Amino acid sequence: MTRLSHLTLRNFLIALHDLLATTAALFAAFYLRFEGSDGFYDRLPLLFQILPYFLAFSVVVFFIFNLTTTKWRFISLPDALNIIRVASVLTVALLVLDYIFVAPNVRGAFFLGKVTIILYWFLEIAALSALRMAYRYFRYTRVRRHAREEDAAPTLLVGRAADAEVLLRGIESGAIKRIWPVGLLSPSSSDRGQFIRTVPVLGSIDDIEDVVADFAKRNKPIARLVMTPSAFEPEAHPESILMRARKLGVIVNRMPSLESGDTPRLTAVAVEDLLLRPSETIDYARLEALIRGKAVLVTGGGGSIGSEICERVVAFGAARLLILENSEPALYAVTETLAAHGAAAAIEGRIADIRDRDRIIRLMAEFKPDIVFHAAALKHVPILERDWSEGVKTNIFGSINVADAALAAGAEAMVMISTDKAIEPVSMLGLTKRFAEMYCQALDHDLAAGRGGARPPMRLISVRFGNVLASNGSVVPKFKAQIEAGGPVTVTHPDMVRYFMTIREACDLVITAATHALGTTRDDVSVYVLNMGQPVKIVDLAERMIRLSGLQPGYDIEIVFTGMRPGERLHEILFASEEPTREIGVAGIMAAQPNEPPMQTLRKWIAALEQAIARDDRATIRTILKDAVPEFGSTAA
Repeated sequence: MTRLSHLTLRNFLIALHDLLATTAALFAAFYLRFEGSDGFYDRLPLLFQILPYFLAFSVVVFFIFNLTTTKWRFISLPDALNIIRVASVLTVALLVLDYIFVAPNVRGAFFLGKVTIILYWFLEIAALSALRMAYRYFRYTRVRRHAREEDAAPTLLVGRAADAEVLLRGIESGAIKRIWPVGLLSPSSSDRGQFIRTVPVLGSIDDIEDVVADFAKRNKPIARLVMTPSAFEPEAHPESILMRARKLGVIVNRMPSLESGDTPRLTAVAVEDLLLRPSETIDYARLEALIRGKAVLVTGGGGSIGSEICERVVAFGAARLLILENSEPALYAVTETLAAHGAAAAIEGRIADIRDRDRIIRLMAEFKPDIVFHAAALKHVPILERDWSEGVKTNIFGSINVADAALAAGAEAMVMISTDKAIEPVSMLGLTKRFAEMYCQALDHDLAAGRGGARPPMRLISVRFGNVLASNGSVVPKFKAQIEAGGPVTVTHPDMVRYFMTIREACDLVITAATHALGTTRDDVSVYVLNMGQPVKIVDLAERMIRLSGLQPGYDIEIVFTGMRPGERLHEILFASEEPTREIGVAGIMAAQPNEPPMQTLRKWIAALEQAIARDDRATIRTILKDAVPEFGSTAA
């Protein structure tokens, strides 16, 4: 319910309208009931005495049911139900007034009577609704007229009626401009032959060519096709829709997922949209409950994962956000993007390298974060195979610095972004990430053990997942650039397989893992693994992207196999043999059984690594890491 201090002149004018409508409904009910008899005029003096008290009570009811604060332009079914509730409460109030107070104490007989009260209920609903509905219709017709006058593109919608209805509301409200829906193609047979907000369902998705040709014959050519979220479900064959639309010369757009909290704006259809598995259902209320009002720190906040985490924590209501990034252009880009969104959070960006232990500790002590998301890392497999020491400095010592600084600053949790390559690693990326996981696991274990079963001062968790679509260095942007250049498209091996998910889903699941770790009951897990769905064969991905560009693989664009690079393996795995899975009851997330050496042993390895790094002794570095992670290289392809 809106606070009184937030009310505006518009709200008081709405309340005045509702008071006049209530007065008119009451007098009209009296007139209709007692017209032509002396009863009407006999009752007027008492009615005028009762009216001020009844209207004062009415104002309170209007406010309680948000009638005075609902914007008329967007009046809808829930608002109509509120009007019915208000009318019902006021009718019951009249009934109580007549039967309990007036009849026995004033007149000795019923003043209003049942017929008058029933008439009032219907008239009150009509009086409160009439002007609202008239204004809603006026704005609706004005938006439609403006859309026509602005030469809006005749548009065909694709998807189920429920999705299309949201899009149509966006058009009617003016949120989505310059398109004019002329029909809907739905994969659901129950939608056929129906109208959705005056837009006809013209057939199934398979009828796209016939519908476009029919409009062309009538000199009303379809200029745009909009795919709603349901059009990207596997059974709708989104790839076929996109290819057929391109052959017809129709511009294709998409509407974002309705569950993610995005506004219903149109965006270009990207190849990534067609690679998606069905997304996990995210409990956004749970994420908001964790983040709202908190101080959040993100390391590597200018990278693909880090910047998306920044956007999500701001969307979920973080009070303060500190972004640490060692790339000046990346830091500038992410802070500018967040500023453009008009975020309510206090956002600050600082240049910092997680290798600089003193600076990281100082910045965290000053900021005092509640939650730390550690996304900073070196991640390119072939580069780290060449420059081992840099991977150790950043991925191991940098992560240790962040974990220690978060603990010293009093954070509730540190969430480290890990990788599926940390499982039985065959690369320096996977090996260094696994060592960092082990440190966080050991520290988390010691903090819990030192509390004797009580809630530990901080949780440290690691979240593993595979490739994310459109991230920096991922294969999809690389293939796009190669196709645009005329080829060839380079694939390392014909049997290479990888897991893929969107950055948005990965980041939302990372935050979901944090909600589980910070739950009311302590669960003895600190490594979480995201459900990546079915793996994708990279050569199939390349062929698919070539076809979606209107070309033929092997004819227009060649695919060349370049051979596996150092540190790569054909098939990624999600769990090691020494850490079996554990269900935690959260959709899209599993946990690994704890498997870490004691902190005392880890600290000996860390001290030896520091000395080996100072000497740039690659052989010793490898020996130490091999001792720490014995399974290193055991599954090398």
